[in-house]
Amino acid sequence: MSEHKQHDTSSIAREVAIKPWSKSKKFGFRVLFIFLLAMCIPFSGNWYKNVFTLDWSRPHYRDLYDIARFQPSFVSLFVGQRNRDITDSPGAEAGAEKSKKKPKTAQKINSERGDQAGRQTGLPQKRNFLLDYLDWGIALLIGFIGALIWTIFDRKSKSYHLLYYWIRVVVRYRAGIGIIGFGFTKLFPTQMPYPSLGLLNSNFGDFTAQKVYWLSVGIVPWYQVFGGVVEILAGVLLFFRKTTTFGAILLVAALGDITFVNYAYDGGVHVYAFYFVVLGLFLAADDFPKLYNLLILERYTVPFRIYPDLSQPALKYTRIGLKALTFIIFFGVMTYTEVINFKYDPYKQPSTAGLKVLRGNYRVTEFKINGQNIPYNPLDSVRWQEATFENWTTLTFRVNRPVLIDPSNGGGSPMRDIQRTFEISGVAGGQRAFHYYADTVDHVLYLQDKNVMALRGKRKEAVKKTPETDNWISQVAWQHIGNEKEMIDKRAWSTRRDREFAEKQPVTKRNRMVLKYDTADGNRVILSGLNEHKDSIYVVLDRYQRQYILPKSSLNAGKY
Repeated sequence: MSEHKQHDTSSIAREVAIKPWSKSKKFGFRVLFIFLLAMCIPFSGNWYKNVFTLDWSRPHYRDLYDIARFQPSFVSLFVGQRNRDITDSPGAEAGAEKSKKKPKTAQKINSERGDQAGRQTGLPQKRNFLLDYLDWGIALLIGFIGALIWTIFDRKSKSYHLLYYWIRVVVRYRAGIGIIGFGFTKLFPTQMPYPSLGLLNSNFGDFTAQKVYWLSVGIVPWYQVFGGVVEILAGVLLFFRKTTTFGAILLVAALGDITFVNYAYDGGVHVYAFYFVVLGLFLAADDFPKLYNLLILERYTVPFRIYPDLSQPALKYTRIGLKALTFIIFFGVMTYTEVINFKYDPYKQPSTAGLKVLRGNYRVTEFKINGQNIPYNPLDSVRWQEATFENWTTLTFRVNRPVLIDPSNGGGSPMRDIQRTFEISGVAGGQRAFHYYADTVDHVLYLQDKNVMALRGKRKEAVKKTPETDNWISQVAWQHIGNEKEMIDKRAWSTRRDREFAEKQPVTKRNRMVLKYDTADGNRVILSGLNEHKDSIYVVLDRYQRQYILPKSSLNAGKY
C-alpha cells in the first residue's frame, strides 16, 4: 500500500473514532449490547455445575457438548427446564401413569384385538412460533430496560467503539464454540445415524416429516461429514479477527439452510439453528456496506476497526493463553471424546452389543397366544408381522395396531440404552421396539418397551411399584446378565457414565416381556414366555436375508 493510501486509512480511522454517535445510535447500541450479552451468557445453574464438576481425566463427549450448546433459557428460571427430550422427561412417565387404568386379565384374543392402543390422549402440544422465541423476547426486553437505565446514568459518552469490539469478541467466541460443538456430531456422524434394520423395514409412509429428513441425511454419512466440516470451518474462522467476516457469512449460509429445513420438516432445532444465524448476521453486518461498496459499486474501500491496546505483556499473554485453551479444549479434547463416542458409544444408538447369534431379520412362521394359533393375516392386531434383532440390544417387530408416536428426534444424553430411542421415535404403523437384557445362561430375554409415549392413551395401568419391589429380574439373572455400565469398551467409560448409573432411577411403567429363546444357530429362533399383557406367547422366527436397494454404509458408528 502506498504512503498516500496509508495516510488516508489512518485519517479515516481517526475521523471515525472522534466522531460522536447520534443519540439514536447510542441507544440502539446499548439495547443490542445487553441483548447479545443475554443471548451469549448461560443463565442455567446446570451449565455451571457441569463446568465445575467435569472430570477432565475421564471426560465424555457430552460434557463438552453441553458446555458448547446452550441458548437463552430465562423461562426455565421460573417454570423449569424447557425443550427436553420427551422420552427422558419424568413428566412423560408420570403422565403415562395417570392415563392408565387398573389391569384386567387378558385371556381373550378378541378383547385384545378390540383394545386399540392409538388413542390420542397425552399428545404433545403443537409448536407455537411466538412461544418458541419467548426467551429471545425476554432477552430483548432486558436489553430495552437496561438501555433505558444506562441512558439515564451515562450522558457523557460520545461513542462505544471499545465496547463494540468486546461484544464482538463475546459473540465471536460464543458462536465459534457453539457451532464447533454442533459440527463435531456431524464430522463423526452420530447426530443422524444410518438407519437400523427396523427402520429400513418400516414403510416410508409411517415416518413423520422430521424422521424423513433425519434419515435422508443419515443414509449419506459422507454428506453429513461434509456438513460437519463446513460448520467447524465456520467456527475456526470466527476465532480470528481477520477471518471473522468469512466465518460469519459461512455460518449464516450453513445454519440458515438448517433453520429452513427444520421449519419445513418440523425438525425441532430451528430455534437453536436460527440462534447462530442471528449471531452471524451481527458479526457480518458491519462489513456488508463495505462489501457492497467494493464488489457492487467497485469503489475504493478502506476496511478498518478500532481495537483496544493489548500490547502490554499481561494482556497479550492472557489473550494468547485463553485462545490456546479454547483450541485445546474444543479441538483437542473434543476430537478425542467424539472419536471415542463414534467408535464405542454413539449417543443415539444403544452401545451394548446384542446377541450375535440372534442378529438379523426374521419371518414370523408361527405365532400362538395362550395356546391358540394365530394364522398370518396382515390385518391381525395381535400377531407379529415380522421381527428384527438389531446389532445392539433391541428387538423390533410390527403389529397392525397403532401406538402413540414418540415425537422426539431421539436425542438427549442418556447413558442407558433403553433411553436411546432414535430407532423408534417418529415411527408409526405399529412398529414396536423393545430393549432387552440377555441371560445367556438360562437363555432368557428380559424386554422393555422403549416407547414410553405409547403408555399414554392406554386404558390399562400396572400396579405401582417402588424400586425396592420392582424385582422383575431376579438377582441370579442379574448375575448372569452382568453390569450394563461395563458392557461397552473400557475406552468409552467416563465419569459421566459412572455418575448416571449410580443415580437412583425413577421407576418407569413400561410394557415388559419375559421370553425364553431357543436356537441352534440363529436361523430358527423360538421365543416363549409372557408378553406385556401377561399372556402366554409362543413365536417361531425364521431368519431370512433381505435385499435392500440402499447400499450398506461405509461409515458406521458403534462397535458391535
